[in-house]
Amino acid sequence: MSEVKRDIAAAAAGRSTTRDFGLIPIPARLQYDPERPVKFGLVLNMIFGASSTFVVANLYYSQPMLIHLAQSFGVSYDRISRVPTLVQGGYAAGILLVTPLGDLVRRRQLLLLLIIISTLLSVGLAATRSLVAFEILCFFVGVFSCAPQVLVPLAADLAPPERRASAISIVFSGLLLGVLFSRVMSGVVAQYVTWRVVYAVACGLQAASLLALWATLPDFPPKAKEGTTYRQILTIMFRLMGTEPTLIQVCLVQVAAAAMFTDYWVTLTFLLGDKPYHYGSTIIGLFGLIGFVGVCCAPLYGRAIDRVEPWLVSIIMSACLLLTFCLYWGAAGVNVAVPVLITLGMDVFRQSQQVSLATRIFTLGDGLRSRLNACSMFSISIGQFIGSAAGSKIFLEHGWRANGALIVGFCSFSLIVLLLRGPHVGRYIWFGYGGGLAWRRERPVSARDAETASTLKDVMDADESKQDGPTRAASVEGDVEDGAAEQDKGPLSESQTRVPSPVQEIEKISEISRGGDYQGR
Repeated sequence: MSEVKRDIAAAAAGRSTTRDFGLIPIPARLQYDPERPVKFGLVLNMIFGASSTFVVANLYYSQPMLIHLAQSFGVSYDRISRVPTLVQGGYAAGILLVTPLGDLVRRRQLLLLLIIISTLLSVGLAATRSLVAFEILCFFVGVFSCAPQVLVPLAADLAPPERRASAISIVFSGLLLGVLFSRVMSGVVAQYVTWRVVYAVACGLQAASLLALWATLPDFPPKAKEGTTYRQILTIMFRLMGTEPTLIQVCLVQVAAAAMFTDYWVTLTFLLGDKPYHYGSTIIGLFGLIGFVGVCCAPLYGRAIDRVEPWLVSIIMSACLLLTFCLYWGAAGVNVAVPVLITLGMDVFRQSQQVSLATRIFTLGDGLRSRLNACSMFSISIGQFIGSAAGSKIFLEHGWRANGALIVGFCSFSLIVLLLRGPHVGRYIWFGYGGGLAWRRERPVSARDAETASTLKDVMDADESKQDGPTRAASVEGDVEDGAAEQDKGPLSESQTRVPSPVQEIEKISEISRGGDYQGR
């Protein structure tokens, strides 16, 4: 019992602990050790992605089954269309109120607890026979299915800077795969068995994710300073949403893009189930298979975003989405080939757009990533809420063509917002293109470069010790002149930050070791 109390006290103090929640043993290799840094490899990255798949799927199981749910509970399509809206509303609440805890508490325990609760709620969905109870449970499933939004900033923290976009893209691929998997699985199972089996399977998949994370997820102390409160975390998050132009731009784009994405998937069931197609839930669910192309492309555009300015990628993908849904507006209800092409293009373009937007905001602060991601994902959940509510209403009352016009409006809005502010303006500049339109990213200093700089440090120090007085004085004078020239160039934005060369890193280390104040070149 005393050991349990010590573990609880250690967790509260941010030190290493040997048990989750003071009860469940943590494997020794996963316990926090500041002298043994975690290596974030492909296997752990893939487990993050797979866990995201099976948890985020909770948000979308109901969409292909709306017709079956309406028949089972004996209600109209209009009434049952509230279910996806409630799930998305719960997801928004979870992102706003739960995911910021990733900066305040131990993230391993937070993730395990969220998945335990969402699994138990899924049991209730499989068992209930009351529509009101089903709707309430759907809302809380949305609240506690926000674990992937704790995994995204955690992947950004663990990945080296030169691989950050690639790591994020794998987790986002898991999110997209969850959307697609949930549609295929729920559509097929509901057609041939019953919709209750869908939620029973969801329980098993979440339990598997829970076990995998328990066995592989390293433990970390809280990121926030000791004494930081939950209220302070939320206050800082809301302040960021009002003072960071880059974050606000990204959030506005995310609202429109998420509304477009959710509108399409929710109303696709009604589009394909009505004339002229009259498809069953099996065929509707199989449309999710088309989107696997976007998942397969994830490593490619993740690596590309590591090399190209993310703003440019966002612009290109937003323009492609606009063209894609112009096709929907004109011919979605004419030929089945049109929904196929739209599904394919939308998944690829939206996935790439989302990764590029996330990469932009994660440069704003290493210690704020959970809150930055919460702001971005909260805007996505608002968009999903708008898309599912407005899309269903307009489609059911006015048809697919009016809904197509709405989606084109969402896409146009996101493109306009991106064009109002360029990639290299100062951090607190709201509009304009100051700094130009350079499209290649500065290469971050990798761990290998830092190691090279450290290895060469002794050689440089030895050479400096042989310099005579006049030579050293001339060197210092030259450094001062270089520093003055650098100051004349004016302040740099976050995207213009110059990455020092290995030689500059050596000079910095050498100067600090001698007790000097390094000014840089």
